Amino acid sequence: MASILFQWASDACRTIIPPLHERIPVSKGHWPYALLPLPPFILMAYLARRPDTYTLRILLLPIVLTLAVGTAFRFTWIRPEFNVYNWGQALVAEVISTKAIDYAWRREGMLKNEELTPGKLEHSSEQCNGAAAWSQDKTPRSCLRLLPSCLYDAFELIFSMRGLGWKYGIGIHVPREYRPSERTAFLWSTSITFFKSMLVFDFLESLIKLVPGVGSPQGGTIFLTNLLWPQRLVLSILIHLSTSCCILAGFEMVYSLVTLFSVIIVGSPSTAWPPILDNPWQSDSLHTFWAKRWHQVLRQTFFVLGGYPGRALAGNYGMILGTFIGSGLYHECAAYAMGLGFDFRVFAFFAGQAPLLCIEKTWAKVTGHRVGGIYGRLWVYFCVLIMGLPLADSWHTRGLGGALIVPPSISLVRRIAFPLFKRMAVGTGIDLFVSS
Repeated sequence: MASILFQWASDACRTIIPPLHERIPVSKGHWPYALLPLPPFILMAYLARRPDTYTLRILLLPIVLTLAVGTAFRFTWIRPEFNVYNWGQALVAEVISTKAIDYAWRREGMLKNEELTPGKLEHSSEQCNGAAAWSQDKTPRSCLRLLPSCLYDAFELIFSMRGLGWKYGIGIHVPREYRPSERTAFLWSTSITFFKSMLVFDFLESLIKLVPGVGSPQGGTIFLTNLLWPQRLVLSILIHLSTSCCILAGFEMVYSLVTLFSVIIVGSPSTAWPPILDNPWQSDSLHTFWAKRWHQVLRQTFFVLGGYPGRALAGNYGMILGTFIGSGLYHECAAYAMGLGFDFRVFAFFAGQAPLLCIEKTWAKVTGHRVGGIYGRLWVYFCVLIMGLPLADSWHTRGLGGALIVPPSISLVRRIAFPLFKRMAVGTGIDLFVSS
């Protein structure tokens, strides 16, 4: 009987996530299918902002999950340099799925700060729609005036990632604002951040593509076997560090672009878009790194995938372990869409951060001093950079470094900086492998 149930479960899973050879190559005709999860997902968000919709949300949940996961894993990019897009669409599908689960399981729905029920304030009997309950800010929202308030309410919930202004986001760390509060100055500062991040991202990605093997679309290990082990270790650390900085620059770049769009086009107040990062490299403890200085965009996603179940089973320590298990599942299950199977190293890195955090807590209890200072910073660098080498190797062996993220035709570094540097170095005796 158990074997029959297992076979049924396996068949059901393969119906949603087919084997690699049965997946459909992405083409122009794929886009209508890619949009299939959106209508039921938007409806789910709408219902989460309406009272007495718990049963409807529970019934709608399997449809959203099936369409989101099935669409992401059924259609595949077949060119090696586009393989990273399979990873990206799976990451988006997982966010949609966890948001849908979050919307469904909360019997009261998704509440904003000071709300008793959706649209009803705790200290007032006055009913208000979601747009009115959003904040007391009266900044006009130009293009959203065309939307019904209920639809605006649903979109606001969907695009809220950190939960700012929502009850599920209470307690989240918000980085200190470094940009001016005046609108024009804020937009100018954000634009500068966008272009700086874009140049840093372009430069680091271009450097990574110069490493033999690692920079190819087929991927390669960061531990180059033709080097002596000290050189091999140093190069692998530099590749991992460049990859981490590249990811940080990518977050800054995309977030700045979304901020500009939201403030200029949508009409959001600038206060609704605080910085996304808080100088991660200045962290002097793992707690500070993960809970404050690293981005918190996927915080709720990890809570849903593992944090909340872990808390139900083992309290606060269970939530810590479950959250990082959820993080490992999120990253590795998405990477499975690249068609190269599972790699336990990714899951091990993220899940392994939980016991390291517990070590910090134990240290504070035993010594009476929290982890911090220069030794705390070295501890963070060891846990993230050195222990993270297998993680970086896993990603690059699957082709992350050779992925087509910045097309060469628009890369300022590859079109201008590298050829200029190469011409300047001609005749110096330096053996360069920089190509234009």
